[in-house]
Formats: sequence, structure tokens, C-alpha cells
Amino acid sequence: MKISFIATYPPRQCGIGTFTKNLFDAVTGSQGNNKSQGIVIAVDENMQHYDYPKEVVMSIRQEEQADYLKAADLINISGVDICILEHEFGIFGGQNGIYILPFLYRLEIPFLVTLHTVLKNPSYNERAVLKEICKLAHTIVVMNKTAVEMLVEEYEIPASRIVIIEHGVPDIHFDQKSSKKEFRLSSKKVLLTFGFIGRNKGIETVLMALPEVTKRYPELVYIVLGKTHPNVIRHSGEEYRVYLASLVQKLKIEKYVIFLNEFISESELFKYLSAADIYLTPYTGEAQISSGTLSYAIGAGTAVISTPYWHAKELLANDRGRLFPFQDVSALRDILLDLLDNPEEMEKLRHNAFAYGRGITWAKTGEKYAALSAGIVADQPDLKERKEQVLNPLILPPFQLDHVLRLTDDTGIIQHAKYGIPNLKEGYCLDDNARALLMVLMAYKRNKHPLALQLSPTYLSYINYMQREDGAFRNFLSFNRSFLDEVGSEDAFGRAIWSLGYLLGNAPNDAYYQTGREIFFDAVPNFHLLRSMRGIANTVIGICYYLKSNPMDEEMIRALRDLSDKLVAEFEQHKGPDWAWFEPILAYDNGLLPLSLLHAAEFIKDGQVARTGFESMEFLAGITLQNGYLSIVGNEEWYKRNGVASGFAQQPLDALAMVLMYHQAFRLTRDQAYVSKLYTCFMWFLGENDLRISLYDFETKGCCDGLESYGVNRNQGAESTLAYLISYLTVLEAFEEVTKMQAEVL
Repeated sequence: MKISFIATYPPRQCGIGTFTKNLFDAVTGSQGNNKSQGIVIAVDENMQHYDYPKEVVMSIRQEEQADYLKAADLINISGVDICILEHEFGIFGGQNGIYILPFLYRLEIPFLVTLHTVLKNPSYNERAVLKEICKLAHTIVVMNKTAVEMLVEEYEIPASRIVIIEHGVPDIHFDQKSSKKEFRLSSKKVLLTFGFIGRNKGIETVLMALPEVTKRYPELVYIVLGKTHPNVIRHSGEEYRVYLASLVQKLKIEKYVIFLNEFISESELFKYLSAADIYLTPYTGEAQISSGTLSYAIGAGTAVISTPYWHAKELLANDRGRLFPFQDVSALRDILLDLLDNPEEMEKLRHNAFAYGRGITWAKTGEKYAALSAGIVADQPDLKERKEQVLNPLILPPFQLDHVLRLTDDTGIIQHAKYGIPNLKEGYCLDDNARALLMVLMAYKRNKHPLALQLSPTYLSYINYMQREDGAFRNFLSFNRSFLDEVGSEDAFGRAIWSLGYLLGNAPNDAYYQTGREIFFDAVPNFHLLRSMRGIANTVIGICYYLKSNPMDEEMIRALRDLSDKLVAEFEQHKGPDWAWFEPILAYDNGLLPLSLLHAAEFIKDGQVARTGFESMEFLAGITLQNGYLSIVGNEEWYKRNGVASGFAQQPLDALAMVLMYHQAFRLTRDQAYVSKLYTCFMWFLGENDLRISLYDFETKGCCDGLESYGVNRNQGAESTLAYLISYLTVLEAFEEVTKMQAEVL
């Protein structure tokens, strides 16, 4: 039998990785008597690369969705019989780890999943992702009865599909006396806490209990062994460790506390556990369904004192440890003194823990996983029913901002380019900086793209700089920062409102939000002055994005209705038996008009807005998608009523509008046919067009400016590149939404 393991893996410093390494060794024969073959698919952190051992045949970049699909394809041709997935929130990419779902859909072999965390009160997305994983899995493995109960009650998973296999522990033994001697602790009473450090570990509770304990036992020492958790480092640095150090000083217990900021081997860890008289897990909340550190302490036969989180309540039952209430300093102090005063009671806890630990060694855990896997393979489950693919992101080039960075300086994004080189002579415009802000906000929302966050204040500050005192905007700025117009177009005004509206619902931080809000509301008095349909349409979309996070703003809903009514009135005026459009021609950025009404339909429920949006969308599709691929109305002569569509000067902006239009139609209806059309429209950028040639430049990472009669316009300005990137992000978002919807159906 050949097994594939999917998880984090050493040398990445991660508790799940350590678990997977031990399980791999146990199942493949490095520990115990199992002789299965195995390979590992390891999950990397963003921007990290590790020197993995030979069993790792591929690594997945956490936030690169295409990597997951490539990994599934690799497994499918590798002769693997079954996969074992180690699931923990935070190790897989996408919102709440949703990127693992397309990987699982693509597998052609069964898999079982080990759940390291089961949340009692999950968010909607957390619940949806975990339920879908469980539905796709042949068997769900958890580590205690509490997890089974939660899966049955909270996630509606049949108990018959859940198996309990407790967390394994190394079969390592050290004598306490010799271990203490090695660490020069022979004369000490040793308390120990180990594992990744973070505020949820509650170490301050132990520190505050120590002054009273050390008065009676001055030979006591408390060792806190472990590095700060990498996620904590990223978000808060060493703030918690600094707090603990200052608390030690405040309590005047410096000589009783040792912080060891290390990630040590299991062998070294068991020496510390053997040397410890008492092991402490003073976690601050109950929501921990498994704790490898607690399992290791039991396996080493250590006397344990813990707060009553879920795993501890179960593992420390039957006199295998003592429990005290969360953050109860006095209760912890009393238990410590009781055990130190009564060494025979401490020895009983150690004896019971060690006896229990003999039954959960990795060798025995590996045997259980191997037997379970063999049974699943013998069952030969039919996987055909779940195989439904809507999109295939594997064929997409990687998402890269190289050309956007090339076009951007400290003023904003340059309008135009000579081939892939910024054309400084043309300066900047509000249209493109608004699009650029929208794109980087989308990219940062999706996967916290660091370059997107770096670029965003440049575009926002440009928009702010171009706003007049009356709230309107200038559009064009020369390279030497001279204004080139007094008042910009209504199109540019609307695009600025669109990006600002999106910002107000997706701001990376409060400074961005407050700046965007001031600019947005300074512009509001100009809304009723708009006459250009595309200016109105862009503004409508911006208002709708604002309303997503401020749905009770009645004044803004009235403004939305007024502007939407203008578009509907234009549609009714020009509509005829063979013409369902807003004007007597199809001009530029056509999909924007139905797109805006489909957005407005989320907030205006009288039906006419939605009907107009869908009717105009179908009319546009009948002209541009009649050959099975997107054939954009060109800007040479446009398309006059009863005329012929212009075939060239096809612009990326039109493809973007079509992609966004179908995405919004899907969101309103949940009809996957719209996602298929969305994908068809996006493929215009990659060669599914009239000239059968890609507009995306794989060398520069920019997008060419359009299709001309002679071929591709090789200039790669901001508008075209941003149209491609926003479309790309929309495709990924739609793919994720379809995956989530399939999960809900299943």
C-alpha cells in the first residue's frame, strides 16, 4: 500500500509538521512494524522555502491555488492508494483554507482526514470548509470523544464516519535523576511548560502563582521552553514574551523563572519532561480539541496540572492529572503546594500518566492508521459523483505584479507604455490610479499580497491629490506633477468612486479607511450632477460596494435609486424589437452598464432594475459571444444599430467588464452557467479571441493594449494590465465561490 501525506512538514517548525513526520515514520516502518510506502506533499508558508527530506516529492505554496491542483495531478499518477490529510486552520490557503477543497475534488483516490482542531462556534466559512472536507473524506479521524460529539452536533457529521485515534507520543524514556543532573537541576523542584508561545497559553497565570509557592519552596524553578509562535511573530512580534519578562520583574521572581526561546528535538524535549516534577498547561480557553504538548507530557509520565480545556478534561481523567479553573491563580497555587507537599500523590499521577502513555506510542498509533487505510483501500469507494469541474486555474499564468510595479512611481501609476517600458511623457490619470487601487485591494484581500499593500497608499494618495475643493476630480497629471485639466471626465469620477467604495468595505487598516471615507463623502454632492451613463454606472458600483458594509445608509440608497433610474430610463428610451440597449450604439466598456444594474439589484428590490440588467446582459452576449468565445466590439467604429460590429481596436477594458458582469450575475443567481461564460470572457486575454493570440506577455508580465487589424498592440499600458489582473482575481474568486457552493450542495 502506498500512502500520500498532505500537511506541513519538517524542517518547517510547526506542530502539525512534527505530527506528520512522526506519523509518516510510524506508518512506513521507521517506527513500529508497518511497512507501507509513503510520499509527502508539504505545505510551505508564503515566501518560505525549506530543504525537505527525500520523502517530500512536492511542496505547495500556501496561497498559490494552482499548486494544490498540480499536487492532486501528481498524486493521481503516482500510484498512491490513499491520502492522509492533516487539517488545521491556518495551514492551507484561501479564505479559511478553502484552497484545499479543489485539491480534494481533483483526487482520484480516497482520503482520510485527521482534524487537529474542531471549532465549537465556527464562522460561516470555517463551517462550510470543514463540512465539505468531512463530506469528501472516506473517514474522519479525531483524537478524543469531545471532537466526535462536536462533529455530530455542530457539523452534522454521522458518528459512523468518525474514528478516534489518539495523538501519538514518542517511545522515549529518561531517568528523572540523570535528566536533572544533566540540566544542573538536581537540587531543584522543576515546573515546565513547553510549546509555541502565545497569549492563549496563559503563562502569566503560573507566574502570578509563583511568589506564594516559592516562599515555601525556594528551590523551585519554572522553565518556559519554546519559541514564540510564527503567526504571533508576524502579527505582534515578541510583545507577549516581553510582557512575561516584565511581569517576572514586577513579581520579583527572576531567580525562579527560565525562558528558553528554542525549538528543540523530541529527544531533548523528553529529557526536559523527565526532569520536570510537574508539567503545566495553563491555557486560557476551553476551545482546544487536541494538544500535542499535553500528550507528550502524559507519554513521558509527568505529573500534569492543567486548565480544563477539552483535550485536558478527557486526557487527564481517572487521576492522570489535576485541573484548575481558567486564569484562577489561587487555585493553581493551592494545587502546586498540595502536590509539592505530598510527593506520594505526585508519584501516583506520574505512574498513571506513564501507564496510559504506553498505549498511545507512535508505533501503536501508526498501526491504527495503517489498518484504517488498508480497510478504506479494500472498500474501493466510488469517487465519480463528486467530479465536477467548472474552471481550471492550472492553465493560468502565475499572478504577478511585476509590470504594475514597473509602471508605478511615488506619484502613481503611469498611464501608458512603449511595449513594456513606462512612457513617462504621458504622465498619469485618475482612471488608472482608481483601477490600480481596486486591483491591489482585491489582491491584498485575497492572500495578503505584500506588494499590493505596499502599492496601495500610492494610488489612494493620487486620488486624494486630484480631488478638487468641490469634491469633483481632475483626471490628468503630467510627469512633473502639473495638472492637465480643471475637471476630469465623469467616467474618471465614477471609477474613483468605485475604488473608494470598495476600499470602505475592504480597507487594510483604519488609516486607509478614514482617508477613503473623507474623499468619498466629499464627492457625494456631485452624484446628482452626473449625466454620462458610464460615469453613472461606475458610481452606482461604488455606492453598492459602500452599502455592503453600510446597508442602513438611507441617503446613499436614495442616491443609488436615483442613478439607477437614470440608466433604466435610457434603456427604455432606446429599447426596440431587436435592440435591448441603453443607447443607439454599442461603444466602449459595454458590460459596465448591465454590471452596474446587477449590483444595484442587490439593494433595489422593485424588479425592474434587475430585469433591465439581465436583459441588456443577454443582448450584449448575443453579439459578443455568438461564436463560443468573446469577440469584443472594437473601438474603430463601434456597433451602430442595424450596422456591423467593428472587429478591431478591441480593448481589454471590455473583456474586464464582461468578466465582472458574469461574476455579478452568478452572485445574484448562483447559476454556474454564468461562471462558465465568465471564464470564456477571461480567456480572451490568453488567446481565445478573434486573432487566436495571447495579449498577456509572459516575459514582462504585462498585458498588451488591444487587438488591432494587424495583430496585437504590443504596448502595455496601465489600463490593459490592470484589466487583466482584476479579471484574473475575479476568476479565482469565482472559482472559490463555486467550490464553496458545491460544498453547500453536498
